[in-house]
Amino acid sequence: MPTIDRNPTRLVQIGSTAIGGGRPVLVQSMCATKTSDVEATVEQVEHLDKAGAGVVRIAVDTPRDARALAEIRDRSMANLSVDLQENYRVAKEVAPLVDKIRYNPGHLYHHEPDRPWQDKVRFLADTAAAADCAIRVGVNCGSVDPAIQNRFEADDSIGPMLASALEHCEFLDSIGFRRYCVSLKDSDPAKVIEANRRFAVQRPDVPLHLGVTEAGMPPEGIVKTRIALERLLSEGIGDTLRVSLTVPNSQKHQEIEAGRQILADVAAGNFQTPAQIAEATTPGRLNIISCPSCSRVQNGDFVELAQQIREMTAYAAQYPITIAVMGCRVNGPGETDDADLGVWCGPTQVNLKRRGEKVGSFNYDEILEKLREELDKLIGELQNSPER
Repeated sequence: MPTIDRNPTRLVQIGSTAIGGGRPVLVQSMCATKTSDVEATVEQVEHLDKAGAGVVRIAVDTPRDARALAEIRDRSMANLSVDLQENYRVAKEVAPLVDKIRYNPGHLYHHEPDRPWQDKVRFLADTAAAADCAIRVGVNCGSVDPAIQNRFEADDSIGPMLASALEHCEFLDSIGFRRYCVSLKDSDPAKVIEANRRFAVQRPDVPLHLGVTEAGMPPEGIVKTRIALERLLSEGIGDTLRVSLTVPNSQKHQEIEAGRQILADVAAGNFQTPAQIAEATTPGRLNIISCPSCSRVQNGDFVELAQQIREMTAYAAQYPITIAVMGCRVNGPGETDDADLGVWCGPTQVNLKRRGEKVGSFNYDEILEKLREELDKLIGELQNSPER
């Protein structure tokens, strides 16, 4: 694959591969199977590995997941990353089984809320160092630590993300742990560009993992991701990436294919046309964001529901309304709050929000009609607005 000139960042070893230090940009993906289902997860890990994933991420939420990870590790030679959620202490059990730990600074305050976050990060760093694995500090727009969020104006979403990332980098450096990378992700490509640009100026030494979170379904999700990644990569920013798509489990390889195509096109100087970019970013149009299919999704019908919502809402294409479709408890509660309409999918019920306020919980066979009702109300308000 052609190479891309990049800013010099330090080398971070991840199993048998590495990022930064002049290495080629690495493409990653994440399993969408239940981690406790060892057979299905091993099959998907190997499928993604053969498709060209340099690192494959697996979520661990429960002790059962952790036990399954031990068997998955025994049966796969792929470079594995584990995605930690609220219970940071599970790192002790899983770090020896993987090559990288990913934690979200915004989730650390959930577990043992009275314990300083610095103690928790020190625990993670010590655990990673003992297990010979790397760390990703993964900052997401919808789950920033409230203590940092409160330092900024309500309409500033980039400032809290950047402050959180820089704060964690400074602390990791201060305790002597430097085998880490950072990601700053948002569902808005423009914000991804701005956040990563600003971080690269202040910490040019730290490798960056690029991506647009909740990019959505292909082809729109690929277009959104390309908008951010083309710009950043062409400026020398980025050492590894993921194209986060809402696709069925059997189609997870599309993330790898899309990522490799973006890298090839940037290296060759082939970029999206202004018309393509305008189609995806022009204000005043319906915007559907949906989180990528992953092992945290609590009901496999989430992916099909996201596709049904896209089809059902086509009649509202010309209205400036954002609909968020989330598949799990990790991203669902927080990342539907900023949308005009938010759909958060649980195991048997779908939670519907309107501008952060809960409308109700509905069965999967009821939610489309309920969503349409709320969408029609919003359209009516827009049509009757004196600004229109």
